[in-house]
Amino acid sequence: MGRASRKFVFPVLGLLCLVLFYSTRATGEGSANQSRIDHGRQLVLTHGCGDCHTPWKLGANGPEPDSSRLLSGHPQELVMPPAPPAQGPWLVNASATFTAWGGPWGVSFSKNLTSDKETGLGNWTEENFIQTMRTGREMGKGRMLLPPMPWPSYQHLTDEELKSMYAYLMSIPVIKNKIPDPVAPSAPEPAKK
Repeated sequence: MGRASRKFVFPVLGLLCLVLFYSTRATGEGSANQSRIDHGRQLVLTHGCGDCHTPWKLGANGPEPDSSRLLSGHPQELVMPPAPPAQGPWLVNASATFTAWGGPWGVSFSKNLTSDKETGLGNWTEENFIQTMRTGREMGKGRMLLPPMPWPSYQHLTDEELKSMYAYLMSIPVIKNKIPDPVAPSAPEPAKK
């Protein structure tokens, strides 16, 4: 190999080594992030998040989750009438979509868990999400989460599990879907004399 060839080969080899180093490093980071997202997906599926946060529809075999609205919460176009009053041992009512719930707390609507910045979790940080699950308060300091949200059981998940759930929620398709505000419980009827 001639002297001119060596001058060319060594810088090219050095550049190739740098490219391989950084691409391997980026791939490692990417696969670690994908692993976290995959773990988060498993946790979201096994902890029943979609049971209330994905609207249900009537399918060929009866009620089924509407996968086109994955984790988007109560459908904004579905305006609910007042919830029926609780009677006897039946203290809770649910909409056919399983996204609106009535009970002694009033009426609650399942939140949009997609990363839409206006109507979902898009402005939430990982820390906001973790604090919400730990405290039962929106963004860790806002209003209390309402039934049927099972945050008392979610508060026992590890930080790593909650970070994985958050990573998965930030990775799913964005759906713009504004959820109604909760409805306070009706005042009790005055007792008749």
